[in-house]
Amino acid sequence: MKSYEKLLLENKAWAEEKKRLEPEYFESLARGQQPEFLWIGCADSRVPADIIVNAEPGLIFAHRNIANQVIATDFNCLSVVQYAVQVLKVKHIIVCGHYNCGGVKAALSNQRSDFTLLNKWLLHVKDVYRLHREELDGVNSFDEKANRLVELNVIEQVNHLSYTSIVQTAWKNEQRPMVHGWVYALDDGLLKQLITLGPDSKIDPVYQLVDPA
Repeated sequence: MKSYEKLLLENKAWAEEKKRLEPEYFESLARGQQPEFLWIGCADSRVPADIIVNAEPGLIFAHRNIANQVIATDFNCLSVVQYAVQVLKVKHIIVCGHYNCGGVKAALSNQRSDFTLLNKWLLHVKDVYRLHREELDGVNSFDEKANRLVELNVIEQVNHLSYTSIVQTAWKNEQRPMVHGWVYALDDGLLKQLITLGPDSKIDPVYQLVDPA
């Protein structure tokens, strides 16, 4: 049996078991979604949002990319954020990184000539390293340095969300969402909270949204 065929069989078994336990499960799910959370996570196959928090489908609206970044010119990510905040009215946005992140480790290394697109994407993580170079260069172990950069990168992406007009408008008009930065440990399966920002959080004036005079 080919690997993709096994996925199809597993899907069938899962759907049948769900219907056996909850006959109206899929009919209810098909009526619409009202997720409470937007999850912006890493594309790493070991960090599936729903599974690591034991969530049922319908609770988490998700976007994933390499090194869980929120970039001002990434219309894919920002369209997800806009839809989640303005249409789905999520109460929380979670940026979740993970230790031992390959993207972050690559950002600590020289650019590779064969990674023409990845180099551009990882420049944003390199920027986080540059901002915190003094602290990070004081860490002797490469793995410890990379894991600390994972944390700093998560915090930076949470701040990036707070700079968007999408989040600032929702904070002003609806007093939501809360924006959280978490990091996941692959070696024990636990999440660590790093930062939380909300409507009362102070934003550097250069990023503040103001109405035209």
